[in-house]
This record gives sequence, C-alpha cells and structure tokens, in this order.
Amino acid sequence: MAAPLFYSGDITRLDAFTLNVLNNAEVIAVDQDPLGRQARIVRKTDDEFVLVKPMEDGSVAAGLFNLSEARRDITVTAAELGVSGRQRVRDLWRWKDVGTIADQYTASVARHGVMLVRMWRTTE
Repeated sequence: MAAPLFYSGDITRLDAFTLNVLNNAEVIAVDQDPLGRQARIVRKTDDEFVLVKPMEDGSVAAGLFNLSEARRDITVTAAELGVSGRQRVRDLWRWKDVGTIADQYTASVARHGVMLVRMWRTTE
C-alpha cells in the first residue's frame, strides 16, 4: 500500500480517463513519495473504506472509497487523518484546491468511486 498505483491492461487501448490517471503528476507524487510509508486503514465497513498516507513534506493523502451502490457522503476526522489545525485540501483527481478544513473533511463520493485528496497545514 506504499505505492498502489499500477496498471495491468493493454496499453494500446487506453481511454482518456485511464490515460489521465496514469499521467496525473499529483497522484504519481503520492504513489512515489520519498518517505515510502504505506497508507493505513482508518475505516473499513461494508459501505466505505478510508486510507490515510503520511507524506515526506508533512502533508497527508487520503483515499475515501465508496463501496456502496449509491452516492454517499464520507467523512473523515482530523484525528483519523492524524492532523491538527486548519488544513488546505486539494482534490488530486481534478487538480484543484477544494477549501480548508479544521475538524473533519466530508466528500460526496459516487457509487463505487473514490475521492483522493491531499492536505497541508495552513494558517488561513
């Protein structure tokens, strides 16, 4: 789980979505972070799975997996993330900052989808 990004398939048949994931520098940076620490399981239920990975620069990456058949909100607390204070949150799939949090982060995740975010301490 330290470097979970891999592709197993016919590389000549990549669709735009898969090509974007494989070329996403921000996702690759999490995958190949020099700290080399694996993500830890924060929560696993029948409906959701949450992983948190500490990064070399002090940030954390979090994967919020929706295992259910319907869109759902998934919340992870600062304590579960292992962070304190205000955190800047960046959506790594969409390459955009999505705001700041203090006590918890909630994402609306599509059925069988995943939200991958990275968080840094901020003074904002």
